[in-house]
Amino acid sequence: MQMSCTAEHEEVLVSPSPSTTQSASASAAAATSALRTVDLTKDFRGFTAVNAVNLDVAQGTVHALVGPNGAGKTTLFNLLTGFLTPTSGQILLRGKDIAGQQPEQIAHLGVARSFQITSLFEQMTLIEHLELALASPTGLGYRFWSSRKRLGQFKARAMELLSQVGLADRAGVTAGSLAYGQKRALEIALAIANDPELLLLDEPTAGMGLEDVDRTIDLVKQVSDGRSVVFVDHNMHVVGSLADRVTVLQSGEVLAEGTYDEVRKDEKVITAYLGETGDTHE
Repeated sequence: MQMSCTAEHEEVLVSPSPSTTQSASASAAAATSALRTVDLTKDFRGFTAVNAVNLDVAQGTVHALVGPNGAGKTTLFNLLTGFLTPTSGQILLRGKDIAGQQPEQIAHLGVARSFQITSLFEQMTLIEHLELALASPTGLGYRFWSSRKRLGQFKARAMELLSQVGLADRAGVTAGSLAYGQKRALEIALAIANDPELLLLDEPTAGMGLEDVDRTIDLVKQVSDGRSVVFVDHNMHVVGSLADRVTVLQSGEVLAEGTYDEVRKDEKVITAYLGETGDTHE
């Protein structure tokens, strides 16, 4: 009888508790996730723009956020990058909760973002844009007017970045003289200037012609090497060409998630986009 009790006792000692198992699972998820949200919510005076969103961006993958207008995509981007503070929930960057941190704090953690609307200095040259971006983490970027020569130390790297996005031959021209697609390429160069581990692109092909769209697809494929990318785009050709995984949002909630081929055949997704069932669609 004593032996039976001892055996049972030993079994209890080696059996993991539920909390230990949950902790191990969370640690494993953090180890493979570049970015994860847990029940992320944002209310605006009674209107819930993002509602309990659980997003998991695997390390080294390209993850698309899609959905109809008003689905909450840009609000979610603003939450992830600190431009909005969540009402509740967590934003885990490599396992660390960054919810509520300021944009500059999040940027220092290796996160960079491009915006839906171009935000360049029209009278500055392309190389000046890149030199300023490279100087920013050093503190010199806030005193760029004090010495143009001091910014010159970043010229070689600035030219590398311009070459990477196909703009090396335009280094000395002003941003205002660029075509729209070239401006978006410059913004991507600015976003990767300080080698972020996580890159967020808000509608990188918005307003582009087909030729520029294809060039941007190739560019995003290039800059995604060695980093994780999250992007928003309405162009399904872009999503299908780039995304390893797709999250579909509707009314601030996750409607579906999977590979591009999986979500494009999902009846809920077809209805959300077309307002009808997919019975007549392939």
